[in-house]
Amino acid sequence: MLSHVFLGVTDFERAFGFYTALMGELRLKLRFRDDTKPWAGWQSPDAPRPLFLVGAPFDGQEATHGNGQMVALLAADRTTVDRAHAAALAHGGSCEGPPGLRPHYHPDYYGAYFRDPDGNKLCVCCHTPPITC
Repeated sequence: MLSHVFLGVTDFERAFGFYTALMGELRLKLRFRDDTKPWAGWQSPDAPRPLFLVGAPFDGQEATHGNGQMVALLAADRTTVDRAHAAALAHGGSCEGPPGLRPHYHPDYYGAYFRDPDGNKLCVCCHTPPITC
């Protein structure tokens, strides 16, 4: 359904550090980084789309976050949600809701909510039950 998502940032180096840590926990690979624009993009290792992009806004204006806007990133399991949330907070993010079940969405929805250093709201979530041995 999605080709790509682009989030504007005010400090590219700070954002790159934040998103490199977050995308690493989600096992997404860096597709490119272009410091002349500046912008960077990540993708799944086994598919060319969708892309997750961050960078300076194209119009040259200051990046601002939108009220009511959020990007939700899919995690393979609940442990990955926990690690991604911890990585986000360790790299300048702020908590908007700790990892946990959100049964009002559905019984197996496990998510965590946070903002990046620019205030963009993100979610990392898993829709499957936990793996039991």
